Amino acid sequence: MKKMMLSITALMLLLVTACSQESAQPKSEASPSAAPAASAEASAAPQAEKKLPRVAFVYIGVPGDGGWTYEHDQGRLMMEKELGIKSTTVENVPEGADAERVFEELAQKNDVVIGTSFGYMDPMYNVAQKYPNVKFLHATGYKTLPNMGTYMGREYQSAYLVGMAAGKLTKNNHLGYVGAYPIPEVIYTINAFTLGAQSTNPNIDVSVVWSNTWFDPATEKQAATSLLDKGVDVLAAYQDSPASIQAAAERGVWGIGNDSDMGKYAPDTYISNPKWNWGPYYTQTIKAIMDGTWKSESYLGSMKDGITTTAPFGKNVPQDVKDLVEKKKQEIIDGTFDVFQGPITDQDGKIRLEAGKKMTDEEILNTNWFVKGIVGTIPK
Repeated sequence: MKKMMLSITALMLLLVTACSQESAQPKSEASPSAAPAASAEASAAPQAEKKLPRVAFVYIGVPGDGGWTYEHDQGRLMMEKELGIKSTTVENVPEGADAERVFEELAQKNDVVIGTSFGYMDPMYNVAQKYPNVKFLHATGYKTLPNMGTYMGREYQSAYLVGMAAGKLTKNNHLGYVGAYPIPEVIYTINAFTLGAQSTNPNIDVSVVWSNTWFDPATEKQAATSLLDKGVDVLAAYQDSPASIQAAAERGVWGIGNDSDMGKYAPDTYISNPKWNWGPYYTQTIKAIMDGTWKSESYLGSMKDGITTTAPFGKNVPQDVKDLVEKKKQEIIDGTFDVFQGPITDQDGKIRLEAGKKMTDEEILNTNWFVKGIVGTIPK
């Protein structure tokens, strides 16, 4: 009996000791109850610490314009998808006092405010000075601050290429161009278009009229009609709407749009047009802001980095014209050809650029004169 009691006592002691040792040892890394929880906490921690910036866009028009605002909105959507950000937009904001009020309101609620029209420059600049902790991005302007940068692209490269096509397709050597506003951005684009046309047809001239609009289809169609009445047989335009190429199509005249692929608006008479691609810029810039590496700059993209290109050719553009343009496009991308290289003479016969020289970015961005071959004036 004693032996039995001693055996039972010893057995109990062994069981207690074993349980104590098991509870004292750390759980294995492979333990199904511990590992997933620890892993989830570790992966959730960085997500909790990473704060997504609040981003707001201000548009001069609406994405439905099929041109300038449409392409900016496409870029915004790409940025949202790439970075997991949900941004906000304010549409149809006029340039001037209204824009400043909108920028002020957005600066109070957002980390990044983006303005997509040249005329927003001064209103944004005024507001940016009052909100140094907010980042501001302005399209096509030239004023900067430590918290305000600008961005633009060498769209004149694309304009030169569609000008080449225009020079090949004209029958009477008279081209027309409906300019938006007489600012450098529009002026040097018209110059590039003309130089491109002259490269394939030295006998052309380009008549220019001004609509003084960015998006006003009725006014732009009226301006286009005034050129068509003069007998131009290729018509280009710089506005955000397809009104000009639609007017051209009604007369059976070749049309060149702007900013986005406008082929669907005049499928039978459409040539092509300069096209924007803002997505990579918005994505890279907002990511830099998120990473804390962003610095104010005056960004000027090109065909090489894809910010500007040409829209697909219309269905009735001959293959030899397409091939000619594509070859020159590759030269521009490779850096073996520069649009603004001498000799260049202005419409008054003055030599603006001597042979062998190239215009600097600063000279291009401050252009206030027309090249030889343009018929029209630049309002002061």
